[in-house]
Formats: sequence, C-alpha cells, structure tokens
Amino acid sequence: MAENAYLHQISRHRIAPPSVTGDVSAADLIDQAMLSYNGGRLRELCQVFTRKMLEPDCTVGLTISGALTPAGLGMSCLIPLIKAGFVDWIVSTGANLYHDTHYALDLPLHQSLPGLDDFRLREHDIIRIYDIVFDYKTLLDTDAFYRELLASDAFSRSMSTAEFHFEVGKYLHARSSALGGTPGNSFLAAAYEAGVPIYTSSPGDSSIGMNAAERSLAGGALQLDTLRDVNETAAIVYDAKRSGGTSGVLILGGGSPKNFILQTEPQIQEVLGLEESGHDYFLQITDARADTGGLSGATPHEAMTWGKVDPERLPDAVVCYTDSTIALPLITAHALARCQPRPLKRLYDRRNELYETLRASYEDRVSSGLPTGIAARQKQKSQGTDEPSRDPSHPDTIDRAR
Repeated sequence: MAENAYLHQISRHRIAPPSVTGDVSAADLIDQAMLSYNGGRLRELCQVFTRKMLEPDCTVGLTISGALTPAGLGMSCLIPLIKAGFVDWIVSTGANLYHDTHYALDLPLHQSLPGLDDFRLREHDIIRIYDIVFDYKTLLDTDAFYRELLASDAFSRSMSTAEFHFEVGKYLHARSSALGGTPGNSFLAAAYEAGVPIYTSSPGDSSIGMNAAERSLAGGALQLDTLRDVNETAAIVYDAKRSGGTSGVLILGGGSPKNFILQTEPQIQEVLGLEESGHDYFLQITDARADTGGLSGATPHEAMTWGKVDPERLPDAVVCYTDSTIALPLITAHALARCQPRPLKRLYDRRNELYETLRASYEDRVSSGLPTGIAARQKQKSQGTDEPSRDPSHPDTIDRAR
C-alpha cells in the first residue's frame, strides 16, 4: 500500500501499545497506554510538565480551586510536589487553605458516599462535601483557631496574602513539631518550610476571610493588601523571564485563581508597559467548557489574545478535560518518577527584592515616556510573530515536531 505522505505528516506514531500488566508503574501507564482523547491530553500534559516545565530555569506557578484539600490531595500530592521543588509559587482559593488547616489541627474528615440524606446530616450536625463528611465541630474548632491566631501581634498590620499564609504556615509547622508530630499533614506548613509563597486571589471569599472579618469588627489591625499581591505575583513572573528563564502555570480547575495567575502578564505588559510576551507553558485540568464564555473554560489560544500566553509557545499548551482528583495523583506520580528533585527557589524570601526590581523597571518606563501596552506587541510585530504556529503540541516526538 502506498504511503500517505500527509498521514505521516500529522501522525505522532502508530497506535500499538504494550499490554498493561499488574506491575506497571503509574508513569509507564501514562506514557504507554494513555494515548488518545483526554487520556492522551493527560499524557501530553504530564510530558510537557516533566520535560519542559521542570527544567531548572522554569518558574512553576500552581493554581488550586475546587475542594481538593478536603479530599486529601494536599497530603497525597501537593506536599510531595512542594518538597521536590516542582512548585515555586501558588495561587489558591481560601477554602482549600482553610480545609488544609483541619489536617494540621488533626481534625478528621471522613470518606463516605454521595446521595446521603442531607436533612439527617443536618440533624446530626454533619457537614457534607459530596462524598466527604465531617463533624460541624471541625468548623467551629478551626474558626476558633484562626480567631485566636489572628489576635496575635504577628497579624496586627497590613500584609500581602503571601505574608499572611507564611505566618499561618509558620505557626502550624511549629505547633505540629511541638506536639511531637510531623508537619507533613499540611501543605501550608510545607510551603512555609520550602519558602513557597501562597496567594489568595479573593481573600474574603472563604472561612479564613470570614474569621479575619470578625477580628476586624473586634478592632483588629490586620489588613490584607490585595494590591500588593497583584504586583508581587507580577514581579515573580517578570523576574522569571527577564533573568533568561521561563514561566509555566499548572492550573487545577479554573475560577479566580486561574485568572489571577494569568493576569500577571497583562499587568506587566498592558498596565505597567514593560516588554514581555506571555507565559511560556499553560497546562490546565478542567471540566469547564469554552463556549459559555467563562474564564474557567477559556482556552490558551483565547488567553494568548490578552497577552497571557506567549504566541510562540502555544504548541506547549495543553488542556485536559477531566477531574483534578483523577489527574493530580497521576501528574504527581509521573513527575516524581521521571524527574529528580529541583533546588528550592524559595521565592518567598525574595519577594521584596523582586518587587523593587519590578518597581524600578516600571519607573524607568514612565520616565522614558513610552505609553503602556506598546513595547511587547511592537517587538512581536517586528519579529513577525503575528501568525503564531498552529501546530499541536508533540511532547512525545519533540525532535521531529520541533
């Protein structure tokens, strides 16, 4: 049979996987058996993550939305990723951080079943998150912990949410150690230990924010500086790129954390007027559709039009439509099997330095008189990048596709 040249051009490889055996590793299962549909997209995502984003010069940002920590994914996945140096900074919903605190305080959550009688649960003071159940007292005890902690001097000032979560993680780490336990139950404590800054894009939208609001009514001086967050996160990305490295984002779900991590690039380009072209790597796990117009389902191609993703790096963007509770354990296992730990970047320790670098670059741009939002796109046009590559990502055939 004559060879079809175009078929060969678009083929990655012939589908002929080996038989799955009982002793196959998770990483080999992903690489060898997850070839098509969303299994194939998860494979691509894992391979871009391990082969490109985990290079030493890439700064990796992670977003966390959806109820992941109640399902134990903080302990099983996020902490190992942080300890291995595979995550450099985080944007999370406040709810995930609040529920992470249950584990730090040794307040149990239980696996159950969906479809329980919610009226009976209410009668017995039991809280439900789909198939997870726990005592209402878990909420009350966690609230009491935060109110007591926020009354301390460490929280009597204005601070970014990264500083806030650093102080919480510091306390949880010390508390666990003092009680003879290990801080391994809390990813807030692990992030503190590794110097990984954690930001919350909507700090008032969680039980932590609700308890901070109670402290405000009681006369507390804590103020969460969300404008500082905007510039600190932009400074992290700006430093990653101007130092000759790359910036990658791994987005679990969507929502406000997704936009907050991606808006760093429009903040740099459109608002501050600095020369930049977008994040280099965009990996997302989501169940949201693009055709509803919501941010959670917005594709990397759409994000590229905003300046959030570098047009030249779109072939390295992967969206997998599945549940984060399915994907994250597989991503974690694949990364730990395929990559050696990276040195910790400890970006929390460098926040002020990066912030001042961004400020200095912004002030230089203002003094130059160059209008905002011009520099980056003028450079792209002069280099002929108005028509970026539309080839799909070929992470498993890098030599041929590149």
